[in-house]
Order: sequence, then structure tokens, then C-alpha cells
Amino acid sequence: MPSGVSIYGTIASVTTPPLLQALAGTRPRTLPVWFMRQAGRSLPEYREVRRGVAMLDSCLRPELAAEITLQPVRRHNVDAAIFFSDIMVPLKLAGVGVDIAPGIGPVMDAPVRTASDVAALVTRELGDVSAITDAVRLVVAELSQTPSGDASWTPLIGFAGAPFTLAAYLVEGRPSRDHLAARAMMHADPASWNALLTWCARISGEFMAAQVAAGASAVQLFDSWCGSLSLADYAARVAPFSREALALVEGAPRLHFGTGTGHLLAEMAKGADAVGVDYRTPLDEAASLVPGKPLQGNIDPALLASGWDALEAATRDVVERGRRAPGHVVNLGHGVPPETDPDVLTRLVALIHSLPA
Repeated sequence: MPSGVSIYGTIASVTTPPLLQALAGTRPRTLPVWFMRQAGRSLPEYREVRRGVAMLDSCLRPELAAEITLQPVRRHNVDAAIFFSDIMVPLKLAGVGVDIAPGIGPVMDAPVRTASDVAALVTRELGDVSAITDAVRLVVAELSQTPSGDASWTPLIGFAGAPFTLAAYLVEGRPSRDHLAARAMMHADPASWNALLTWCARISGEFMAAQVAAGASAVQLFDSWCGSLSLADYAARVAPFSREALALVEGAPRLHFGTGTGHLLAEMAKGADAVGVDYRTPLDEAASLVPGKPLQGNIDPALLASGWDALEAATRDVVERGRRAPGHVVNLGHGVPPETDPDVLTRLVALIHSLPA
């Protein structure tokens, strides 16, 4: 972030970016838009620079991570960069044996299933984050470079995986549809579950805080799997730990996003400055569930491959429904699919920027 600029407003002559205005609950002149997974496989330039480099390795090479983070900003003219990383990176930095297996996803060397497994894990610290902070500084330095006479700049969003999602991977040992082992531990051994979630909250919070300290202007906590939980279980056994993670971030707006979470939005909003909404819940309904909170979302990613007429109509509907919220950051209701035509995203950004805010 350029010197002399507040996270929430202007304290010099530099204009606050539309993204940060929207996250503060105001309506900027232009609707801000960025896309989850915009820095990734949909871009040919991403595939080129990642060739032959394993996923977690690419996240821990500062120059490479910075380059990938910046690629969609250059191509699409989005209103924010999302830091290129992976929710497994904090686990890797803490010494947990984990790899991203092609075609499978995160795979642990050994699942965390017993009280002794948990007791051994929670002694670990986050570790050296210099590869992350170096990458953040490289990104912020480029994003702060604006054309002569242009007072705008592009913010960087940092992120981390939410405690439940990290715990689900740790307990299951690999991706799972129903997270039965994690949900069983939650009820069978509450003490170990609480210790595990406390640890996950700490390393996620510290990971986000490190990104903010290095220059990120906002953070997003991703909860990929909490939609599998009942409201009662989420409220009692998961939400307090997500709030602990968010509470470790100071001086930057905090977004909280999950998938399949329409029934959880009111709980997710606690401790967050804004709420990300997936494509299943219309934004006007979400606004009534979390009154006073800025919202982010929520174009169905499937529409990126459904033809321009369908995509444009859906986008206009999302923007109209988003007017119920005090601030609205346009995004997808999940990540960019790998097979997406990048030109469609570029055209979509131009459309959103042309719509009345």
C-alpha cells in the first residue's frame, strides 16, 4: 500500500481504491470486482511460468508467487490482486507433512486422528514466513506504481484457510466429500477437537497477519468445507475459532467466505467486516441475513461457459440484488474454473465497471 494511505480512507492525496471503499460499507463511483482463483490455471501465462514447478514450491518462491499474483491484474483490470498461495502453505511452514497431489488435492503424510496426534501437532509453530512476506512486498511494490497523474492504486488481498477446513484436511488426510472423520472427532473427543481448532486458528490468523504486515490491504478467510456442518455444530464448535483467526488481523478489512453456507451466514458475519456469498444464496437474501455488512459475490462460475447473454443477464441481476447491502464487491460465487476463457473474464470486468454503482 502506498505510504500516507489509511486502510479505510485517505489521509493524503491518494484515492482510496473502490474495493476498500466497498469493504468499509460505502458505494464507490465504480463497482469493484475481482475473482477468486483469478491467479491460476485459466491463464496461459500462469501455465507457462508454473511449468515443471510443484504447487507448494511455486507458493514459496517469492518472485514466482508475485508474478502469478500480478498476472490477472495486468490482463483483466480487476480491482484487487489475490495473493497466490494455498491453504496448505501454513501447514507446510509449520512442518506438517503435506503435498498437493495432481488430480487429488492436499494429501497428508499421516492423518491427525487421536488425542496424541493432536497433542504432538499443536506444539508446532508457524515457522519462517519470509518467503510469503517477500512475495507480498514484491506485489505491493508493483501495484503501487501508477501512471503519472493517476492517484489510484490496486490493493492486495491476503488469505488463509479457515480452521475447520484445515482441520478437515488434517483429520481426513486428504479431500473428502462428507468429512465424516472430522465431524466424528468433533463429537467424540471435544477436548482434542478444541485443541486442534485453536491451533489451526492461530496459524491461519498469524499467516494472514504476516501478509498484512508486509503490505496486504485486506484479507479473506476461506472455509471450503464448513457448509457440510449443521448450524448448531458450526455455531458451537467451529465459528468461535474462525473468529479467533480473524481477530489476529488488525488494520485491514476481513472477509469471510465459505461454500454452501447460506444457513451459516449470520454466524460467519460475526468477527468479519464483510461476508462472501456463494452462488447458491441470492445477495438480497444474504443482505437480510447479515444486515449492515458489506457483501461479496456471487455470479455462478458455470455461467462463464454459458454464453455472453446468460452471463450478462446474471451479472446485472447480481449487481441489482447487491444494492441491498451497504457495500458490494462483485465476485464469483466460487473460484474461476480452470477451463475458463480469459477473454470472458476481461469482458466481464469491463461490463461490471460500466454498470451504475
